[in-house]
Amino acid sequence: MTRLSVETLAADAVEPITSAGHAHLGLAVLAGIAVIVVLITKFKLHAFLALTVGSLALGAFAGAPLDKTIASFTTGLGSTVSGVGVLIALGAVLGKLLADSGGADRIVDTILARANGRAMPWAMVLIASVIGLPLFFEVGVVLLIPVVLMVARRGNFSLMRIGIPALAGLSVMHGLIPPHPGPLAAIDAVDADLGLTLALGLIVAIPTVIVAGPLFSRYAARWVDVPAPERMVPVVDEDQDPDKRPGFGPTLATMLLPVVLMLAKALVDIVVDDPENSVQRVFDVVGSPMIALLAAVLVGLFTLGRAAGFTKERLSSTVEKSLAPIAGILLIVGAGGGFKQTLIDSGVGQMILEISENWSIPALLLAWLIAVVIRLATGSATVATISAAGLVAPLAAGMSPAETALLVLAIGAGSVFFSHVNDAGFWLVKEYFGLSVGQTIKTWSVMETLISVVGGATVLLLSLFV
Repeated sequence: MTRLSVETLAADAVEPITSAGHAHLGLAVLAGIAVIVVLITKFKLHAFLALTVGSLALGAFAGAPLDKTIASFTTGLGSTVSGVGVLIALGAVLGKLLADSGGADRIVDTILARANGRAMPWAMVLIASVIGLPLFFEVGVVLLIPVVLMVARRGNFSLMRIGIPALAGLSVMHGLIPPHPGPLAAIDAVDADLGLTLALGLIVAIPTVIVAGPLFSRYAARWVDVPAPERMVPVVDEDQDPDKRPGFGPTLATMLLPVVLMLAKALVDIVVDDPENSVQRVFDVVGSPMIALLAAVLVGLFTLGRAAGFTKERLSSTVEKSLAPIAGILLIVGAGGGFKQTLIDSGVGQMILEISENWSIPALLLAWLIAVVIRLATGSATVATISAAGLVAPLAAGMSPAETALLVLAIGAGSVFFSHVNDAGFWLVKEYFGLSVGQTIKTWSVMETLISVVGGATVLLLSLFV
């Protein structure tokens, strides 16, 4: 059954840009990653240039034609920027509106007034988990970053003590809980029950997010004790009249508007389940990440900007100033996507699937391991989820509904293992938090590994009782 799955995937796969064998390709991947790490850490080359050079080096080591390597890199860069770039830009505009109007300050004051030092990491993980339930990871990051940075600065917290719980909440939702694209794809591939997967996913998510979030943040804050980066902290206008700051309710409602729209889309998709239905088609549009964030920005112009007494000229200036700081982030995240695409087009994912074909281990552990290896090789949680689900799908034929749901969760847990330099999310976190590559590995990468291991172990433990 496993062989059938591999052959099916091979038939559907795009022709690799290189004919290198498994050993040759594996060495090329290691060499490409090594080039990136050395250029950044030893030669202090900008990450955008290092990722570009590393992608070309990977293609050269793998024996791929230069023109095809360039095409793969530019395709990956373009698709990443087109998928994430607009979201980052809209999130930056919303964050600047929150800061300049005093709305972010209002939220921070309210949080600090109601949560003491010990409770703050738990409050952040709860907020991030709720917000992250219907959101793509990148959308959640750009929505929460202004609040995380301001809470850390105003409350005099270590950035990691506040940031890690928020990232953990978002990442756990992204990897384990539908309606995120990875879990939905796995549910479809193995024909699992969505409701049961969601219920078991929440059970797995609770201990996972606790360990990887508030508990791990204690150690992360000791390993990497850094303040919120000056260039990314929303600067509150000193001339802003505190009495003119927007209220907590309107500010929170503006921030949650994209969450509500995307959650509504997910619920309508589940309840209606008819792509031709006019109601579902409307919600598919208004609940898409770009439209949901755009709606929040447009609403924020009134609930935040005009509520603070901003003129039309001031609103225009705020939007313009919000975009300049994210130019470098967009290029780095895009280059990370280009490197990932070069890996995929080189045939790395297919290589991993073929190597793992004859592994003789339990289905849940096999699913987790395959997702882990593909994640390490390609840097994409979604690619890892889809590939692993396709490989182990035939094994679900004799499983109970609960076991099939756990199979999906095992794949999801494996798909977030150890994010590193080939993952666009790695660079997103690095740049937003102002970390070095080493600091990002000590915090973000370790946190992702904890999510994967604790999530996978919890799935295996649940399998003893279902």
